[in-house]
Amino acid sequence: MAAKKKIIVTKPNAPVQQRLWLMYPPKLIKKPFIYEVGHKFKVVTNIRQASVTDEIGIVCLELDGPRSEVAAAIKWLEKNKVNVEPVEIGVIAG
Repeated sequence: MAAKKKIIVTKPNAPVQQRLWLMYPPKLIKKPFIYEVGHKFKVVTNIRQASVTDEIGIVCLELDGPRSEVAAAIKWLEKNKVNVEPVEIGVIAG
């Protein structure tokens, strides 16, 4: 007899850690988005890497917090015209 698959239901307030690439166009570089995200939402921000010039801002940001708060923070960033992409952590098989 085949074993039943266990279905895992994720709770909206389950803690999650997500790494994201944020890309800012020139007109948004001086806006304090990371500061605002940390104050508007119940998330902890951690800048993992950043490169900011007059032409573009690229930031690798880690967000820790309840799943619903992280999702709301991402939606808020996107609503404010920040390009948000998940960080793909690849594993190289040798």
